Amino acid sequence: MTSTSTPPGLARFNALEEHTAFAALREACASTAWAERLLAARPYATPDDLYTASDAATAALSAEDLAEAMAGHPPIGRPKPGDPASAREQRGMAGASEGLKAQMLELNLAYQERFGHVFLICATGRTGEQMRDAVKERIGNTPEREREIVRTELGRINRIRLARIVEED
Repeated sequence: MTSTSTPPGLARFNALEEHTAFAALREACASTAWAERLLAARPYATPDDLYTASDAATAALSAEDLAEAMAGHPPIGRPKPGDPASAREQRGMAGASEGLKAQMLELNLAYQERFGHVFLICATGRTGEQMRDAVKERIGNTPEREREIVRTELGRINRIRLARIVEED
């Protein structure tokens, strides 16, 4: 049996004052354009409506908007201090060996030098080794191909973070 009422967390998000909702969205994704698009489409009837709007807003990001979004993400292996979401998302690196952490630091720097931005991957549920292998694989991409992979990974991260916002009781 499906309920037609809006889930409590989503109803709360829909009811937030604009500046508070905007701040919550910017915590999920640092892109101003993305947050503005999601804010303008409120209220959402279902979480899926919100996720669909997020996907569309992510797909519409310009190169500058994408750069702004990526600037809000810390390098893999170095979660933002005091940010539980960042630490939770990068949990796969928490127990990594010193050797793997050093390797990720080196790969992150090489990636950043090649592409001009942080290596972005939806780290939730991935091991340190999987993230290392992904950066090794992706460092050979063309900038155009990598930008599209980054957009896809950002979309996944945004969905996970939005789910946390709307599923909170």
